[in-house]
Amino acid sequence: MPDVTDQIIERTPLVAGNWKMFKLRGEARAFAHALAAGLDQVDEVDLAICPPLTCLADVAAILAPLGVGVLAQTAHQAASGAFTGEVSMSMLVDAGATGVLLGHSERRALYGESDGALAEKVPAALAAGLEPILCVGESEAERDAGVTEERLAEQVRHGLAGVASSLASDVVIAYEPVWAIGTGRTATPAIAQAAHAHIRAVLEELFGAAADEMRILYGGSVKPANAAELFAGPDVDGALVGGASLAVGDLLAIAAGALAR
Repeated sequence: MPDVTDQIIERTPLVAGNWKMFKLRGEARAFAHALAAGLDQVDEVDLAICPPLTCLADVAAILAPLGVGVLAQTAHQAASGAFTGEVSMSMLVDAGATGVLLGHSERRALYGESDGALAEKVPAALAAGLEPILCVGESEAERDAGVTEERLAEQVRHGLAGVASSLASDVVIAYEPVWAIGTGRTATPAIAQAAHAHIRAVLEELFGAAADEMRILYGGSVKPANAAELFAGPDVDGALVGGASLAVGDLLAIAAGALAR
C-alpha cells in the first residue's frame, strides 16, 4: 500500500490585497515599488494586488514581471458589446492583468452580481488566460438560520458550473463571511477551517482529485495580528485582504503569517 503522505499536495499560500476604491495612480506606483523591495521577505508565498481599474496598468508594469499577480476587481462576461461602463476579460489582459476578482460580496450586494452571471464570468476569465478568484460567503442572517453550508455549496456549484475539471486548479476560491467584512469581526480559526473544509468537499464532488490543488482563501478582517492563527487551518490557503492591504508593511506581515503553515 502506498504511503498516504506521498499523496499530500502542498498548496503554495496566496495572499491577495483588494484595494477596493482606494489609491490614485501615483499612490499605487509608490506602493508597488515599496512592495517590490520587500518581496524577498515572503518569497515562499504568492502575492497578488487587486487595484482599481485606473491603476491596474501602472501596478502591472511594476509587479507582474516580478511574479506578483495583478487582478481587476470585476469584469463583464461578454467579449464585447453595448455594455456602458463595463470592461471585458480581453481588455483586462490588454491592460496587463493576470487575473480577476469575481463575485465579491460588495459586488453581489451593491450591484446585483448573480450566481448566474458568475457562471459565465469564471469560464470567460479562464478562456482569456486570467486567474479568477471566485468569492463566496454567507450573510449574518444565513449563518443565524443555519444555512451556511447550503449557501456556500450553492454559490460554488453555480459559479463553477461551466469549468472543466482540467481547468479547476486554475481557479481560486475566497471564502468571505459577509458578517466579518469591514466590521472588525473575524471568524474564529475553527469557523474559518470548517467553512473551508466544506467548500473543499463540494469541490471534490465537482472535480474529484483536482480539488486538492485548488486554493481556498479566507477573507474577512484579516490583519497581521490574526493572520498566522487563521492560516493554521489545513484548508486555509491564504487570504483575501481588504483594508490591511493598503499598507505595504501590513500586507507583508500578513503574508509572513502564511510562512508558518
